Amino acid sequence: MFGLRRRRALSLPRTLGRFIDGLARPASSTAQQPGRGNPDAVVDCAVYHDGVRRPGQLHYAHAARQAHRHKDAFVWLGLHEPDEATMAAIARVFELHELTVEQAVATGHRPAAETLGAITRLVLRTARYVEHAELTATSEVVDTGDVTVLLGPWFVITVRHGAAGALRPVREELEQRPALLDQGPWAVAYAVCNRMVDLYLEVAAHVERDLEALEEVAFSASKPPDIAHIYQLKREMVEFKRAVLPLQEPLQRLLDRDVVPPALHPYLVDARGKLSRAVDRVAGFDDLLNSILQARLAQVSVDQNNDMRKIASWAAIAAVQTAIAGIYGMNFEFMPELGWRYGYAGVLLLMAAAAVVLHRRLKKVGWL
Repeated sequence: MFGLRRRRALSLPRTLGRFIDGLARPASSTAQQPGRGNPDAVVDCAVYHDGVRRPGQLHYAHAARQAHRHKDAFVWLGLHEPDEATMAAIARVFELHELTVEQAVATGHRPAAETLGAITRLVLRTARYVEHAELTATSEVVDTGDVTVLLGPWFVITVRHGAAGALRPVREELEQRPALLDQGPWAVAYAVCNRMVDLYLEVAAHVERDLEALEEVAFSASKPPDIAHIYQLKREMVEFKRAVLPLQEPLQRLLDRDVVPPALHPYLVDARGKLSRAVDRVAGFDDLLNSILQARLAQVSVDQNNDMRKIASWAAIAAVQTAIAGIYGMNFEFMPELGWRYGYAGVLLLMAAAAVVLHRRLKKVGWL
């Protein structure tokens, strides 16, 4: 019994010592474990050196220290809808300006390329086609968001808002191209731009099919689309156009500056070319929608005119009967055929004959 008590007494200091050592252990040792210490907004964080991803699931603070210790290494931190507290903590590690933090947390930015000191801020709009069975007055066709790329000498931070434009395929594709990834943070910026432009073209292809289907039924006599449906698609195209068209200027500005490595210039030129094709297609969609809308409005006017013609024709036929009935309803003493035995039948025959003659005449001229 005494020996057992002694072993327990000896084990207590060891346990306390391990607990104290755990408290004194630096945070970097626990940050390597997957999912521990990372905010919920962190999608992925990795250090890349010589175009190769270094192993391990890293906290961004530990990744920053690793990138500083190795020459030509950089950190790629991917975030999705971070809050202010998360961005403030990240800003302290990567030495970001407070205005940059505010802009990264906010949503709905216009495409832009700005440089503040050693940090370049590139903003792009994301786009995603929303599948729908048929176009209605409330159908969502294009879902948009935005992604901000913060580029420093040894890091790149991507901040995405919205469901569209997931960047995991970009990271996976880049990790299969070490020669391109070896160009540093700007290789990530190019890959993100290229991914967004590819999404624009993909969305444009889906929208083009919708427009073709809408054009086919626009002049259909069975079930033509409502003007509200066309207007809803036009509103969606306005949102899509806001995402695509303004990106031309930032891309051109990046090509004109010396911040992009020369090896990446051909890639950005290729992305700019694809963006020009997307811009042309979106502009064509807008013109086509205007034409369909104007044609549908003209068709509605024609239909209304046809309806008015029919109403006027039937009113003219009824007016003859009303005139005859009104005359004989005056009850004058001296009226033609008033005392005739077959006067009532004769008036009815006259009214029927007038109605038939008018109906055939109006139908011949296209009013009925």
